[in-house]
Amino acid sequence: MLRLDPGDERIHTTRSFRVWEGGGEYNVARGLKRCFAMETAIVTALADNPLGRLVQDLIYQGGVDQSHLRWVKYDGVGREVRNGLNFTERGFGVRAAVGCSDRGHTAISQLQTGVINWEQIFGVEGARWFHTGGIFCALSETTPAVAHEAMQAAKNHGAIISYDLNYRDSLWRSIGGRQKAIAINRELAPLVDVMIGNEEDFTAALGFEVEGLDEQHSKLDVANFERMMRKAVKEFPNFKVVATTLRNAKTASINDWGAVCYADGELYQAPIRENLEIFDRIGGGDSFASGLIYGFLTNRGPQWAVECGAAHGALAMTTPGDTTMATLAEVERVMKGGTARVAR
Repeated sequence: MLRLDPGDERIHTTRSFRVWEGGGEYNVARGLKRCFAMETAIVTALADNPLGRLVQDLIYQGGVDQSHLRWVKYDGVGREVRNGLNFTERGFGVRAAVGCSDRGHTAISQLQTGVINWEQIFGVEGARWFHTGGIFCALSETTPAVAHEAMQAAKNHGAIISYDLNYRDSLWRSIGGRQKAIAINRELAPLVDVMIGNEEDFTAALGFEVEGLDEQHSKLDVANFERMMRKAVKEFPNFKVVATTLRNAKTASINDWGAVCYADGELYQAPIRENLEIFDRIGGGDSFASGLIYGFLTNRGPQWAVECGAAHGALAMTTPGDTTMATLAEVERVMKGGTARVAR
């Protein structure tokens, strides 16, 4: 989809927008490609019009393989199919970030089972990791079935499956809200190897309560998240890894930021970065996911993986747009506690 960013202004008052490509799965694939130099591909659909071609042009810069991008004939006005838009302002100080989705009747929301050749992707091309999540499953009545089809094909060929709960109230509100999200995510959960979320997602989108969590998510006790993760693994023993970011948004510009990962009966924690300065928070969670996935794909172990994810997410929030602009060297420097002293 296309993100329209008003910069330092507001959506409802700006006279100009900067555009970025974005999307829950795409952001992860792009991060793995651009920051971590891994070969990635995106399975999606776009309406074949100038907006769709703009998204494609932006994807070219990210380097993500487009061979499984489906182009859908455009009817000239968007009655039948269109491309998704996401208007997002980054917030500042006491003014929170705001998102306004315009994603009805999009090409990707109309994807049906039987259309994508998953056998080609996993059996012939040999994809070894598949990532999807709750945003895709909220787009329409058909997308959860497509996710299930893809996940089953991945599992049949031994690929690892990660799923980011990515709960968005605005996407679920008109189709059943939290209860619908929980029901769909629980249907898919038995196929998941690596379950990812944030401080809110596991409650809102999977039905696992976190003790002591206040309404503003300002009291993030790691021990309570560990107990929640243990419950999740007990109910879904297929979860090899459960990971969550921990964000206390003191203001839109100052957050405490950290992450934890539960694997093999042990909890692994990245350092909490207190009072982290935020330029644009959108995409921080996706950059965490790509760093975490990179750690596991390169067999660095869960401690390194969660620290890589947290550092990558922190860096991604220092630049505009949904996607990372960080390098692996920068991620490794932040992981080691490096400062922001000028490099020249």
